[in-house]
Amino acid sequence: MVTLSNPNLASVGGKDLDSTGYAWWSGNARLINLSGRLLGAHVAHAGLMVFWAGAMMLFEVSHFTFDKPMYEQGLILFPHVATLGYGVGPGGEVVDIYPFFVVGVLHLISSAVLGLGGLYHALRGPEILENYSAFFSQDWRDKNQMTNIIGYHLILLGVGCLLLVFKAMFFGGVYDTWAPGGGDVRLITNPTLDPGVIFGYLFRAPFGGEGWIIGVNSMEDIIGGHIWLGLTLIFGGIWHVVTKPFGWVR
Repeated sequence: MVTLSNPNLASVGGKDLDSTGYAWWSGNARLINLSGRLLGAHVAHAGLMVFWAGAMMLFEVSHFTFDKPMYEQGLILFPHVATLGYGVGPGGEVVDIYPFFVVGVLHLISSAVLGLGGLYHALRGPEILENYSAFFSQDWRDKNQMTNIIGYHLILLGVGCLLLVFKAMFFGGVYDTWAPGGGDVRLITNPTLDPGVIFGYLFRAPFGGEGWIIGVNSMEDIIGGHIWLGLTLIFGGIWHVVTKPFGWVR
């Protein structure tokens, strides 16, 4: 329980200490029983993160110079976009910064949409989603709904993994730092699916003596690992959605 040194400051936006058990500085804890407002806070938070990514990307675009490697320019987002093969030519050199500009702008547009959605749910939308639709129930006492929420998150994570797989295999490929000639962008047409190879990274050196999972030196293994991970996450998500928690979990 969080208490206030000055009770006169307890009420903020109608979410006071007496009704919630939490002081104003406890943040989202005050919204535990207001699922609509909690959703608004999360969506708005996502908007802030996406806004930072877009703004920082444009900042790096405006300061990028072709005559120095990225690690000498203090870039933190450029390398991640480059690994997806955007704007990268033979030898791993950036030859076009326009794709990086587009990525930054798309993130800014997305942040505006998320920000408006967060404001709507925080200020105008229903305070309690359960009153609108049982599908959006966030009753913490409903253990089955809690596992459903876990399941949805796992499925989305799995879809994210497979999106990288599709990008690498069918939509322009990804940057391969081990390619001949100092690295190149190429399609990964034959990803490794052998479980002995994929899971061997986890078990052959559990204490990191051989690099453990960061000891991988093949894009085929990386993309194959994402296939395994994506399918496992989706299967686990479906499992949590269609089943109910066991008694020992409750």
